[in-house]
Amino acid sequence: MDARDEGSNTASSVMQPADDVNSTVHEEVLDNGLRVLIQEVRTAPLASVWCWYRVGSKNEVPGLTGISHWVEHMNFRGTTNIPRDKVKGIIEQYGGYWNGYTWIDQTTYTETATRDVLDRMLFIESERMANCLYDPADCESERTVIISELQGGENDPDQLLDQELTATAFRAHPYRHPTIGWLGDLQTMTREDLYSYYRRHYVPNNATLVIVGDVNTKDALRQAVQYFGSIKPGDVVNRPLTREPEQLGERRVTVSREGTTAYLKLGFHAPSVHDAGFFPMLVLDAALTGAKGVNLWASFRTPPPQRSARLYRALVDGGFASAVNGGLVATQEPFLYTISVTATEGTPLAAVEEATLAQIDAARRHGITAQELQKAKNQLRARSVFEGDSISNIAHQLGYFETVASWRLVPSIGRLIDSVTLDAVGEAAARWLRPTNRTIGWFDPQPAGNADSAPIGDPSTRSGSSRAASSDEGAGAGPASAR
Repeated sequence: MDARDEGSNTASSVMQPADDVNSTVHEEVLDNGLRVLIQEVRTAPLASVWCWYRVGSKNEVPGLTGISHWVEHMNFRGTTNIPRDKVKGIIEQYGGYWNGYTWIDQTTYTETATRDVLDRMLFIESERMANCLYDPADCESERTVIISELQGGENDPDQLLDQELTATAFRAHPYRHPTIGWLGDLQTMTREDLYSYYRRHYVPNNATLVIVGDVNTKDALRQAVQYFGSIKPGDVVNRPLTREPEQLGERRVTVSREGTTAYLKLGFHAPSVHDAGFFPMLVLDAALTGAKGVNLWASFRTPPPQRSARLYRALVDGGFASAVNGGLVATQEPFLYTISVTATEGTPLAAVEEATLAQIDAARRHGITAQELQKAKNQLRARSVFEGDSISNIAHQLGYFETVASWRLVPSIGRLIDSVTLDAVGEAAARWLRPTNRTIGWFDPQPAGNADSAPIGDPSTRSGSSRAASSDEGAGAGPASAR
């Protein structure tokens, strides 16, 4: 185990107030470009470390789809100074938590343990950045694991429909590719492809290190410099992404496979986190389907409050559906706002669609009421508490927003929600919920034994189109299913 030399690796620091005026985020950029964010939270003798890389499935090209997720798997398979069979034990021997996930804009790794293990957590992440091995036998082993993961996802009708709908809604932008990749690419990628991708993207000037917990900022920064300061920066080339052309008409996709439950899914091209329409759309979704969080990690941890939401009352109380969910997550580029509906037994999908579109069209034409606006804001502010209810969630929030915009947006989220007006929600609904901007997906279940229908397993309910792919090596909850 090597301890990297400490040097003169500091730049100017920034102190930024968070929602808690007694809490600050200290930002430092090392000479090699690594951005370090440290926040002292002394609620328990714990520390949480997250290392974020600005690479996800949007950075992939045809022939290499799924490579970001596969690289994430490989980065749990041992390094120059950590044998493969010791990776898990370093944190688990202290009773700690560890995990990682990949999505469209980012890949991240995390450990949370007692504060005295901070140096071990930083050591692991510095090793992961600089010294992963990519043993050819391990690459082949993970190929089998990931293809099995992909096939398992295809046995979930809601997940399969989500994948098909996303690929139909996007024609040009790489957001159309599933994070886990397409099967043909997973079958042909080589160890050289994986290692080259790792070395190109896993460099300090493409990463953000977040440390939150019962730590001393000066000491934590010194340790970050010790372990990461001597890692050389890379030549990060941000390939321009193909801009998605405006959708000119409604699109449809139907998946017919063996199953027992019918699903309806609507996808609307939606604003990125940079667009002024993002927070009005977030409020609109809260009024339609119940308030969720504003990032991938927190959005689907607990069910949203729904009983007074428009679509719940119309579809679930109305007997058309057993469940309805919405999904809008902060992304770097425009992604999708999705509405997922699980039909009740015996209810034709056409009837479910008609009832759903009636509510969508009413919102598009007339917006929401002042009472709905206030309730949505209250619920969203309450949900924001869940995004800061632990040091792991605080650290995730900082790192997540740094990969899609800036961590400085985090302290402003409550204010941005509160500033949303009825007119802004109405304008967002009129702009984004128009019929020409939507893609409609059906999962039409077929009887067992239908020769034209592949078998499918029991579904599990999920919210929206926000699927991340995570390493099965990780422990605990989190975004662990491939989209």
